[in-house]
Amino acid sequence: MCLWLITPEKHEKWMAQYGKAYKDAAEKEKRFQIFKNNVQFIESFNAAGDKPFNLSINQFADLHNEEFKALLINGQKKARSMGTATVTSFKYDSVTQIPETMDWRKRGAVTPIKDQGTCRSCWAFSTVATIEGLHQITTGELVSLSEQELVDCVKGGSEGCHGGYVEDAFEFIAKKGGIASETHYPYKGKDRSCGVKETHHGVARIKGYEKVPANSEKALLKAVANQPVSVYIDAGGRAFQFYYSGIFTGKCGTDPDHAATVVGYGKVHDGTKYWLVKNSWSSEWGEKGYMRMKRNINAKKGLCGIAANGSYPIA
Repeated sequence: MCLWLITPEKHEKWMAQYGKAYKDAAEKEKRFQIFKNNVQFIESFNAAGDKPFNLSINQFADLHNEEFKALLINGQKKARSMGTATVTSFKYDSVTQIPETMDWRKRGAVTPIKDQGTCRSCWAFSTVATIEGLHQITTGELVSLSEQELVDCVKGGSEGCHGGYVEDAFEFIAKKGGIASETHYPYKGKDRSCGVKETHHGVARIKGYEKVPANSEKALLKAVANQPVSVYIDAGGRAFQFYYSGIFTGKCGTDPDHAATVVGYGKVHDGTKYWLVKNSWSSEWGEKGYMRMKRNINAKKGLCGIAANGSYPIA
């Protein structure tokens, strides 16, 4: 990749590509300086060539990393322990037949990549992706479901665009009896009043959810072999912000600040194993909206805490 000449014109071109506009010249200059710094970081990272993944300019290129975390990550929410409605067993515990690779996209159980926008609703997108998957696996029908219903209607510890919990969402849907389709209740990316009645059950139903045994990539593998699984991860790092392709091995902690969905796993030609993760930052980010994260690392919680706190719906 040739090095960019990081000029204001390059910034203008990027602005046009992503439909960016600023309130005044001072703000534009501030954003250009951040943009320039980010491009330099990306180019130096890629030029080093010492990692199995690459970075690229994307829609977050005019955001300082702290701004990125404040804007897109799951507020100050931390992963939760099990709620009262949780089934505490792990139904895949005795599974022995595990395919070497799994990609639920190829099995028709994954909807196209979505975009949470500037609403910190990753928890709703992660919840929905798992239910979309389960619904397709059990009925053969892939239906895009409503994240906005969860943003508007899930209460308790969850606060819509200010962050929330997958567990609250599962309990809400199980109690109500179902979730609406995207068509019936489209995504707006902002907090609104709840627009569903208790009697409206929606198109996909669940009985509850189960937790993947904590801190076990083996247990997570068993679950993902059978259905998409929601996970909490530490996604605030700068390399995560600009991830583009390859097997992510970047620096990250295990303090969860984002929810995503594991929709498969596999390994590359050199034997490196990975998790296939569906994100909610549009198809402009990562591998057309997905990330491959290194699997089977020498840490109980897995890379970025991916194995620390998984959960999945049950029909």
